[in-house]
Amino acid sequence: MSVDVDPARSALAAHNLDRAGLRELVDLRVQDAGVSLREALDASLDMIFLDAERPAYAGYWPDLARVLRPGGLLAVDNVLSHADELADFRALVRSDERVSEAIVPSGAGLLLVVRNPGGG
Repeated sequence: MSVDVDPARSALAAHNLDRAGLRELVDLRVQDAGVSLREALDASLDMIFLDAERPAYAGYWPDLARVLRPGGLLAVDNVLSHADELADFRALVRSDERVSEAIVPSGAGLLLVVRNPGGG
């Protein structure tokens, strides 16, 4: 699944998936990420790439942690370039025993969060 509020970016994603021969494998949605997360089933997503409106991330956290499968990966963009904006979100992630996290210090910075297998 790929979610974007911008129909043009969703169309570009569809074009790129067509070129790669992967279009039938991805559900493209033009929708607010918060709505998609609230509608998703528990432990239903293997991987989430989060690059949205940074002030919303802390509010997304309960659903992000809920929908990520054990062993699943959440990748969050811009954690170094916009560290101040993501301080509250980072604190939530660090305090959550269900996940482990690490930063990849490349480009704008990428936070990798893994849902711990076994629920802890």
